[in-house]
Amino acid sequence: MAAVVFTVDAHTATGHKALSSREIVEGAARHSDVLIPFASVDPHDGAAAVDLLRELVTAGARGLKLHPSLQGFRPDDPAFSPLYAAAADLGVPIIFHTGQTGIGAGLPGGRGIKLRYSDPMLLDDVAADHPGLTVIMAHPSVPWQDAAISVATHKANVYIDLSGWSPKYFPPQLVRAANGLLKHKVMFGSDYPLLTPDRWMKDFAALDIKDEVRPLILKNNAIRALGLDPA
Repeated sequence: MAAVVFTVDAHTATGHKALSSREIVEGAARHSDVLIPFASVDPHDGAAAVDLLRELVTAGARGLKLHPSLQGFRPDDPAFSPLYAAAADLGVPIIFHTGQTGIGAGLPGGRGIKLRYSDPMLLDDVAADHPGLTVIMAHPSVPWQDAAISVATHKANVYIDLSGWSPKYFPPQLVRAANGLLKHKVMFGSDYPLLTPDRWMKDFAALDIKDEVRPLILKNNAIRALGLDPA
């Protein structure tokens, strides 16, 4: 089993310095057989974010992680197009958080985090305007699951990862899509340490997924989406 590892740089929205993506890339390089490092940059940093992304990818990052709700930005805002164009030019995918987030849940005002920024329909513009960019929508996109399925169905460059939710709680329409129309577009993910791989795999084994689809979800789709060596 391999793991995609990253932090989220949200210093503009939170006022807190991010963990170092450089250290993550360097640490993952020592275990490159199992760790796949992703960069994170604060999109509010504009040209500096683009330069940092290029630096991190050159150092070994295999993709970019963005969290619109935590980072406080609308992903369809044209101001962020240069960042997306850079990722496409570098040949790395972007994983966008979608749906509800546990960050700030139950706190007054949800700690100021706005869920609407993580509506997957906002990524339709991103995928349409940057057809060479691989977009991965992280998590079952509750409460916008139908929108996520529609975008992934319509745009060849859009995938869905299944992290963050135990498979036994997947919306039924997501299970149907994964079993059929989107069998080449959805992929395994846990969300460690909040959801362990062992727990996810145990619950996935009990899910009504076709035998021929299971290896696609567990491995093959990620190989294609992340540009990994199938060996």
